[in-house]
Amino acid sequence: MKNYILLYITIVSVFSFNGYSQKAKIISGDKKYDSYAYVDAIKTYERVAEKGYKSADMFQKLGNAYYFNSDFEKAAKWYGELYALTPDLEPEYYYRYAQSLKAIGKENQANEMLEKFSQKSGNETRAKLFKKDSNYLEVIKANSGRYKIEDAGINSKYSDYGSAINSNQLVFASARDTGSLGQRKHKWTGQYFTNLYTSDLGEEITPGTITKFDATVNSKFHESTPTFTKDGKTMYFTRNNYLDGKKGKNENKITLIKIYKATLAENKWTNITELPFNSNNYSTGHPALSPDEKTLYFASDMPGTLGQSDLFKVKINEEGSFGTPENLGNTINTEGKETFPNITDENEIYFASDGHPGLGGLDVFMSKINSDGTFGEVQNVGSDINSPKDDFAYLIDTKSRKGFFTSNRDGGQGSDDIYKFLETRKLICLQELSGIVTDLETSEILPGTKVSLFDNQFNSISTIITDGNGYYSFEVECGKTYNIRAEKQEYTTKEQKITIAVSNGKTTLPIALEKATCKVAIGDDLGKCFGIKMIYFDLDKSFIRTEAALDLEKILDVLNQNPTMKLDIRSHTDSRQTFKYNEALSERRAKSTVQWLIKNGIDSSRLTGKGYGETQLINKCSDGVKCTEEEHQLNRRSEFIITAL
Repeated sequence: MKNYILLYITIVSVFSFNGYSQKAKIISGDKKYDSYAYVDAIKTYERVAEKGYKSADMFQKLGNAYYFNSDFEKAAKWYGELYALTPDLEPEYYYRYAQSLKAIGKENQANEMLEKFSQKSGNETRAKLFKKDSNYLEVIKANSGRYKIEDAGINSKYSDYGSAINSNQLVFASARDTGSLGQRKHKWTGQYFTNLYTSDLGEEITPGTITKFDATVNSKFHESTPTFTKDGKTMYFTRNNYLDGKKGKNENKITLIKIYKATLAENKWTNITELPFNSNNYSTGHPALSPDEKTLYFASDMPGTLGQSDLFKVKINEEGSFGTPENLGNTINTEGKETFPNITDENEIYFASDGHPGLGGLDVFMSKINSDGTFGEVQNVGSDINSPKDDFAYLIDTKSRKGFFTSNRDGGQGSDDIYKFLETRKLICLQELSGIVTDLETSEILPGTKVSLFDNQFNSISTIITDGNGYYSFEVECGKTYNIRAEKQEYTTKEQKITIAVSNGKTTLPIALEKATCKVAIGDDLGKCFGIKMIYFDLDKSFIRTEAALDLEKILDVLNQNPTMKLDIRSHTDSRQTFKYNEALSERRAKSTVQWLIKNGIDSSRLTGKGYGETQLINKCSDGVKCTEEEHQLNRRSEFIITAL
């Protein structure tokens, strides 16, 4: 994975070198490095270093040169030399060293460097992510084994990467056709500049014959990563800062990359224009359209970027103009590189990052886009797609679960290769969380109830209104804990916590709402106004428990508000134990309840109490009848019968 794809600019401070006979060669290497001629600079620095000369600056540049060109084995070698020479490094070098070590399978050393990075960088996002996800390899392992992957069949010995689908064609970038007259090599990579190519897709989304894309789009510089509107008439694509024969440069004389727009007219791509938020002084690239085509996502290092490159979005107005780009924020973006976004019609964003915990280099990650535009937890898609090298440009058809991605992993044909895949199991295990909202006292269904779903930190996820049957439903993730809030006029708002099972299925959560005001008459049970089914005592005891006192406080308050109200307090048991035992126990408990109210200020003349034992069972569960625990529970109850108002 090469620099022109990563969208970042390396800024190097030139340190002085004293006492080296190779000073002239090093200076020569510096010039090439600072002008991004990495391939030549590597040779110069390495020849000097192999003769035994040591310099922190030189080791930094050697490590960076290989790191930026995704040769992590050699990057680890030279970062290792740097660390051995001076272990007091800038935090970024610990991070790059760790990433390089991970890429060559040295996990323990990588984690050691990540710990040092965490200590050095303080509140840096990547450090927080490492601390939060210190067991990230276990998470990646759990997310793996979900894909069948094979070569896409369109790769060359050169770089082939990125892909989009347009009218049953796969459109991708390639550095092939090296024999063309006038085709030039790129200094950073030693390869030819990339152009766009197309390949017809068969019924199985398998690429076929390859042809070069429209000549009006392809130039003598880089073109890559297109995205198309559904009607196929508009495309956005990445190109070096080059338009109408003119090449733009930044203040350091470097040509960056921009996003361009083209329209299809008479089977030709015309009216190629750059987007208004481009600049000569920063890069924008790798555009991706939202399913409704009203938002363009892209990668950039524009002002406001948190790291080396971030993901942004910008509104596409109805008349074709654009809003102001917005950074996607620190849930998605880190101090590292985030690039190659892809938005699915299932409200998911896939992207590549080396800032989130991964296997090395760029990994592919996914996050759900919530209804309010915020993002859910970022998840590594697993070790099928991801490798110790760079993996990026993930594209999936959500109906067939087939797609493509790019990687420079070992075993490929070129520096970057396109692979096709079949996803056999979704990354996120989903369930339906549903239920019916009813009146607590009457069990009447309650249509028109507002039901809201929150995560375990009470961040809002979604809100719906119950239908005519009082029914609500949310799509939730397996194993997660959520909070449900139900609100309806004249009822007390209720919140419930629910933890979803770890496998696919359905979770049912009925919600019973209490009336905010309770209308009662003589003969009614006051306890029903508050959902009091039983005043709880310890087993075989008649002492008021803490949770029972809370319910009695509600009764106490009503009695204080209604000074003429009188209550008959009745305590009931189930049929287990002997008749005499149950009668005595219930009598003691009824009197304990009465005494608690008297102790808290209620005149004894307003209260009566009696224990009925098992004499007033409300179901079949008498002696000798086999019943469930739930059925027995119905008979164990406390009643607060209103005898006067």
